[in-house]
Amino acid sequence: MSEQASDQASDKDSEALVPEEESITMTREVLEQDLIRRHFERAHPEVALQSQQQLQDSIRHMLETAPAEASEIDGVYLFAYGSLIWNPCVEVAERHTCRLYGFHRDFCLKLDHGRGTPQTPGLMLALAPGGSCHGVAIRVPAAHLERELMLVWRREMLTGAYRPKWVKLRTDVGALWGIAFVINPHHERYIGRQPNETVVHLLRTGRGVLGSCREYLDNTVGDLHSLGIRDRRLEWLQRAVGD
Repeated sequence: MSEQASDQASDKDSEALVPEEESITMTREVLEQDLIRRHFERAHPEVALQSQQQLQDSIRHMLETAPAEASEIDGVYLFAYGSLIWNPCVEVAERHTCRLYGFHRDFCLKLDHGRGTPQTPGLMLALAPGGSCHGVAIRVPAAHLERELMLVWRREMLTGAYRPKWVKLRTDVGALWGIAFVINPHHERYIGRQPNETVVHLLRTGRGVLGSCREYLDNTVGDLHSLGIRDRRLEWLQRAVGD
């Protein structure tokens, strides 16, 4: 069997491991009903989750410690570098392409759930220290701000793999302060930079209740292209995963 045929067979096998009734599409409604938490509690009771109170405390801490310039904004800017670009699931009043210095986008978070399973693990993007990263500053308006941020925290902060951090974003309208979700280097799923062969394999075969890693990669590259943003490593990975 050729390598391509073998990969196709592996993809079909991984699809069979996830029953249709167990699939979850990341939508606003799913986050409002906290269905990701309910899925974890049912399917992965061993995974430690942040409580609703812990998420609320984290949001309030971030708002209370906002830089003075950020406090003057109508709402809060979030730094979108992956799925928040193409599927924010919250009210967005304004968008600006931007660059964040001090962090780079990397597939360094291993998934055994979400877009992976223990049998078909995947990889997720995170912001790792060093370099820089192009993305989008999205402004969540002040109206119902904590409600909207709770939806973001439920998807980004539920397992503690990320940490919220105030960062300065260089945008097309000048410098803006926003919140970025950066990697928690002490989290058990953080695996650092992996060999290209490992990354390509996990992106090619990783699949879980939230969909496939290949779909995530394609959506991210596609939306970055539509915004005139080029990420050469992601583009290379997309070609390699598709071969």
